[in-house]
Amino acid sequence: MKHYPHHLDLKPAVLARGTVRLPGSKSISNRTLLLAALARGSTDIKSLLASDDTHVMLMALQKLGVRWQQHGESQDYAVDGAGGAFPVHSADLFMGNAGTAIRPLTAALAAMGGDYTIHGVARMHERPIGDLVDALNEVGARIDYTGNPGFPPLHIHRGHLHPERMQVRGNVSSQFLTALLMASPLIARDKPLTIEVIGELISKPYIEITLNLMQRFGVEVQRDGWASFTVPAAQQYQSPGVIHVEGDASSASYFLAAGAIAGGPVRVEGVGKSSIQGDVRFVEALEQMGATITMGDTWIEASSNGVLKAIDADFNHIPDAAMTIAVAALYADGTSMLRNIASWRVKETDRLAAMATELRKLGALVDEGTDYLRVTPPIVLDRATIDTYDDHRMAMCFSLASLNGAARDGTTVRINDPKCVAKTFPDYFDAFAGIVQKA
Repeated sequence: MKHYPHHLDLKPAVLARGTVRLPGSKSISNRTLLLAALARGSTDIKSLLASDDTHVMLMALQKLGVRWQQHGESQDYAVDGAGGAFPVHSADLFMGNAGTAIRPLTAALAAMGGDYTIHGVARMHERPIGDLVDALNEVGARIDYTGNPGFPPLHIHRGHLHPERMQVRGNVSSQFLTALLMASPLIARDKPLTIEVIGELISKPYIEITLNLMQRFGVEVQRDGWASFTVPAAQQYQSPGVIHVEGDASSASYFLAAGAIAGGPVRVEGVGKSSIQGDVRFVEALEQMGATITMGDTWIEASSNGVLKAIDADFNHIPDAAMTIAVAALYADGTSMLRNIASWRVKETDRLAAMATELRKLGALVDEGTDYLRVTPPIVLDRATIDTYDDHRMAMCFSLASLNGAARDGTTVRINDPKCVAKTFPDYFDAFAGIVQKA
């Protein structure tokens, strides 16, 4: 894993141009690892993301008795499926700060039965999991909170889950529904299971990823729009043999935004028109801001004349990639409005508060609401030291503040704790340096 100093100084850049090969998608990687572990047969996973979040999932699966093997120094893995029941029935599992790992694994362990404790870093113990635990406990699971109610750490005991119907709230995190869907074949052994969504379901594209991958592993889900999902009885995950992990569409957003801010063209490889990730729709927001976007099946390219238009849009469907728009708004011709982003508050940090604080350091006028952010750019960006809150996306987003030679007096933008990018993109700053030309 790359070693970073305590801070990183980014010199002003006047042009962004080049090609970036994206690391694997975090959302697809951790879902694929769990499905491969639950399936019958061995699965070859190609181009798995190398990151902190996938590492904790791999280590947890190993503790649960799932055998996997990395092919040399590559990011290709072979996972021997456990056929719906992990060999180890009692384990203590550390999940770091990986929501894509802890939530689906909690549901799967509760459905299997056993004696498991599951915990993470301090911030993970501040990220809600109560809606998922409530949904499971209401139908016969036995999950206790060993810290603050509603949050990890958890103690999962052997329960008896044989429901025909479950309910889960959809307005805090789509990962709760993803967790129940992924565990559903373990629950619906004898009779169909219907999962009903209470209230608005946020981040819908992430559910599309879940359903797509479940289908790849042989499990069909019948749906009634976004209101309910029915899983027929007696289905079991089957290895597809080989599965390729797409490049990470959220990570693509930083490079595409760089192309839009500083001329371009910047091309990302690994995602494109054929992507199953909703975050590719980030390019629609860039187009609204005046960027030129071209796409192939497995690549996307962004360029512009360097003048961006302010944007007013609902970003409920792409909350992670929307953070990039908040920083791109520093280069817009007026005030931008990002709406319906309340889920930012329960991510790796309170991203609404963090984003407002750091944008103000650069001279922006920022109005932070419960679920919106209004950003008015300064005439010239101020020099700033950016705090990253142990949040990979804060670090990557604010690298964009070094573009266009825009910092006052041509001074650098300093990124504190740059190593936090290891969560999803350990080599991010090397990749970013590869496309920018210094002032």
